[in-house]
Amino acid sequence: MFRFGAKHFFIGRNFSTKFNDINNLVKKNKVVVFMKGIPEEPRCGFSNAVVQILQLHGVTYDAYDVLKDEELRQGIKDFSNWPTIPQVFINGDFVGGCDILLEMHKNGELIEELKKAGITSTLLEKEASSQSDVNKSKE
Repeated sequence: MFRFGAKHFFIGRNFSTKFNDINNLVKKNKVVVFMKGIPEEPRCGFSNAVVQILQLHGVTYDAYDVLKDEELRQGIKDFSNWPTIPQVFINGDFVGGCDILLEMHKNGELIEELKKAGITSTLLEKEASSQSDVNKSKE
């Protein structure tokens, strides 16, 4: 069973995408994702992959649907100097998009990055539980 949660926000047309406003958004939670759609209904495969990776790690995060506001969509690209969506921020720092998050997941760097933010990946808990089960079976 996965422990995860995602708070998602619908950004209104009157949202100002000044750098200070976006800076405040990326610092509202330890993990923040700007994506197409919402976690329950991603609107592109890359956004879906990011959601799946964060679910595997049991991460609670804020998600912002850039399809609801073109100014936010362009504003986040300008803010991070990264041309694509989704975009993932941990502790207010830009981590990357889908490819980077996937690579970090595969090589274990994501677990370390989450640790720095004070988040324990549920994959570590599962690994510890599996190791405990192996040790018990050897006895």
